[in-house]
Amino acid sequence: MGDKPKGNKKLMGKPNRPNYQILVIFGLLLIVIAVSYFANDNSAIPINQDEFKAMALSNDVDNVKVFSNQKKVFVTLKREALANSKYSIQLDERSPFAPKLGPHYYFNIFSAENFNEKLDEINGELSGQKIALEVDNSENPNSLLINIGFIALFIFGFWFLMRKMTGSAGPGGQIFNIGKSRAALFDAENKVKITFDNVAGLDEAKEEVKEIVDFLKNPSKFTKLGGKIPKGALLVGPPGTGKTLLAKAVAGEAAVPFFTLSGSDFVEMFVGVGAARVRDLFKQAKEKAPCIVFIDEIDAIGRSRGKGQMPGSNDERENTLNSLLVEMDGFATDSGVIILAATNRPDVLDAALLRPGRFDRQISIDKPDIVGREAIFRVHLKPLKTAQDVDSKKLSAQTPGFAGAEIANVCNEAALIAARKDKTAVDMEDFQDAIDRVIGGLEKKNKIISPEEKEIVAFHEAGHAVAGWFLEHADPLVKVSIVPRGVAALGYAQYLPKEQFLYQTDQLIDEMCMALGGRAAEELVFGKISTGALSDLERITKMAYSIVSVYGMNSEIGNVSYYDSKQSDYSFNKPYSEATAQKIDEEVKKIIEDAYDRTKTLLTDKRSELDILAKELLRKEILFQSDLTELIGKRPFEKETTYQQFTENNDGSSEVGEDIEVAKEKKEVEKEGAEESK
Repeated sequence: MGDKPKGNKKLMGKPNRPNYQILVIFGLLLIVIAVSYFANDNSAIPINQDEFKAMALSNDVDNVKVFSNQKKVFVTLKREALANSKYSIQLDERSPFAPKLGPHYYFNIFSAENFNEKLDEINGELSGQKIALEVDNSENPNSLLINIGFIALFIFGFWFLMRKMTGSAGPGGQIFNIGKSRAALFDAENKVKITFDNVAGLDEAKEEVKEIVDFLKNPSKFTKLGGKIPKGALLVGPPGTGKTLLAKAVAGEAAVPFFTLSGSDFVEMFVGVGAARVRDLFKQAKEKAPCIVFIDEIDAIGRSRGKGQMPGSNDERENTLNSLLVEMDGFATDSGVIILAATNRPDVLDAALLRPGRFDRQISIDKPDIVGREAIFRVHLKPLKTAQDVDSKKLSAQTPGFAGAEIANVCNEAALIAARKDKTAVDMEDFQDAIDRVIGGLEKKNKIISPEEKEIVAFHEAGHAVAGWFLEHADPLVKVSIVPRGVAALGYAQYLPKEQFLYQTDQLIDEMCMALGGRAAEELVFGKISTGALSDLERITKMAYSIVSVYGMNSEIGNVSYYDSKQSDYSFNKPYSEATAQKIDEEVKKIIEDAYDRTKTLLTDKRSELDILAKELLRKEILFQSDLTELIGKRPFEKETTYQQFTENNDGSSEVGEDIEVAKEKKEVEKEGAEESK
């Protein structure tokens, strides 16, 4: 027999379930149609009692029906009267669902007894057949239908709302399963493909979590010495450093079931749902033990209890946290379930959640150093088609402070830029453009800038470059550009700070002088200043206040720090008097003024170098470190910077700038060759 056609594949599966939502909607639609059909008060035409009397005296009325509770009278005409044009025209304008046999008209009355007397008078004047009267003291059936339709609509709406709120499929998808856990399970059938080889730059963190995986794979190695498996590990670090990626690698490496969910999955508007989901999660985990449970963004439910709570209120989040604390280390806690959690806000977590026995280890995942960035670049460069000039060491030196997510973004942006230019491989120039895009924002090529503004921007950026070049402890410039980027940035400069963790006073002062170089250059050249130094002033103000009130580096204030790491950002209480506050402000102003005077003196001595760089910026718009070396000479300091240590040749020329220039020359040669061939 031949193979069955693919079109019959659907017939071989499970029969389709009926769509109950469509059935309910269809039933409600029928109710609405029925109400419209039987709604006499909606299809009947309103008249007054004088018009009714005229109809009755003309022998056109067959019968009347009185609803005493509604104080309405419905009038039904005789069949021969319906042929009269004065009635037929009005009746034809009614709804198509209106009954043909009547009632046709209605009018309001004060009471059924009063209308009874008036109808007797009318019947007394009639010579022929009398008008029959029917009195109905019961409820109008139309209102009953409307009530039934409203109740059905309310039930359906509530059911549909609950279905949408709880999800339409899977555990917890129905209203009766709202307390079920929403954790995704990864086991041997649907294993995660990410391993520790995909995680770079986190060697110390990998060692910590590798030990947990090894314990689950080979517990006898640790238990024979009396050791116990850690109950939990908390991954702490800034956004984008690879906390979730490391958890995915654990899921891929561990040969045990892996539950993963977010802290917000426990949050629900109904009371007790979060605690019920915690209990259900650990119930499933104990059934699959040994296993690992990963809770991402645990600060959604792990905040400190009692803060910001109204007196007498019931905080659902606290109930969820209490349930989590009991499940992690309570009387009935079973071994074999390891908790991994990640957060970038450890300062807001409850102390009971962080204690040993619940989270035995806190694994700090910081932004990678230059060696870690190089390893991360190698991982993200593998799937890209790169040119020979692309060096991960150079890229790592040019991206200080970048997290893993930002490095991945740089590699992706470089590939997109190369594809936009119809290149066959991603070269170093594309990575330079990608770094500029990530740091400075989108290049605004069509932004209209007057020549006067462009000259101000050129001298401003040249002031930064010269100040940083001739200050020993300032970060040296790598690239300076006057091409507009981002929302309001008219100029852009990239510096490469040293890989260090401790800063001395002279280093901070030199950084402030470099930041003030732009404004000092404007005042020195033009005799007036502009608003372009906003970000620089914001930066030096924070640095000056940190020197005085945080790090205790001011001789007048002394070795005192008014910084409290546990204090809320919204606290308005200052830990010092008004006199001290005034003194701090005076010292900050003095530090900034001294730095500004020092910067102006430096730029006055180097005025020729300032003019040279500004004119070259106006001509080229972009200058690299190699250009600064050619224009104003080498830095007069023997100590090499991090950038020089990793990217320069023995002769001191920067390879990055040369690579880009060589690439541009190759492009020009290729264009000339193509034109000659044409």
